[in-house]
Amino acid sequence: MCKIPYGKLTTYGDIAKEIAIKMNKENMSSQAVGGAVGHNPISIIIPCHRVVGSNGSLTGYAGGIDTKIKLLELENVDMTNLFIPTKGTAL
Repeated sequence: MCKIPYGKLTTYGDIAKEIAIKMNKENMSSQAVGGAVGHNPISIIIPCHRVVGSNGSLTGYAGGIDTKIKLLELENVDMTNLFIPTKGTAL
C-alpha cells in the first residue's frame, strides 16, 4: 500500500496479483488482501483508503466509507466510476 501514489487507486485484486508474483505462487485471494488491509492500524500513514474493489466499489474502510470518500476527494481522485456498495460484508 505504501507504493500507491498520492491521488491514485489500486484494487485488492491488483495487490493480490503482485503479492502472488513476489511469493512465486499461482494466485492469491483478493479477499485475503482485503482482510489484511482491514487490519491496518495506521491507515493515515499507510494509505489503505486508496484500495478499492475491482468493480469500483468503495468497500470497507476502518474509518468508515464517508471518511474514505473524503480522503479520496482531498487527493482529487476521479471518483466517476466509484460507488458505495449497498450490500456485502465489508461495509
